[in-house]
Amino acid sequence: MLEPGTQRARAVITHGPKLSSPPVSERFTLPFRATAAEIDELGHVSNQVYLRWVLEVAMAHSVARGWDYPEYRALGAVFVVRRHELDYLAQVTLGQEVVATTWVGSWKLASCVRMTEITRGDQVVMRAATTWAFMSLATGRPLRIPDQLRDAFTGT
Repeated sequence: MLEPGTQRARAVITHGPKLSSPPVSERFTLPFRATAAEIDELGHVSNQVYLRWVLEVAMAHSVARGWDYPEYRALGAVFVVRRHELDYLAQVTLGQEVVATTWVGSWKLASCVRMTEITRGDQVVMRAATTWAFMSLATGRPLRIPDQLRDAFTGT
């Protein structure tokens, strides 16, 4: 216990060398229109459809950057979902048009977090964060994401 009037020593936290993180990717957009098959019993787009849209815009972004399944297969690894987090903010109903926008928000050695927003006009109707792990096709274990793959999304 400290005596009254005695000052505590301050802890100084030092960090090792700062690791440079690849820049965030550019934003990619894909439009969708709610169809009758996508409407649930409550009269709006099913939560499962939002998740499908998140996956579809992610794959379209990858293909647009030159990374379709054959390119991943040539590397011997693919991205697989480890976690989805979706926030449903507003309903989408039959015939309404929305735009899904996605980008890679952060990178780690063997994973990344892809952000997605779905908007109707100026209103955000859903936000998602998806953690993708880069996994070996042969072993099913995580692999370091190759620089050429990161570069395709970050433009570096």
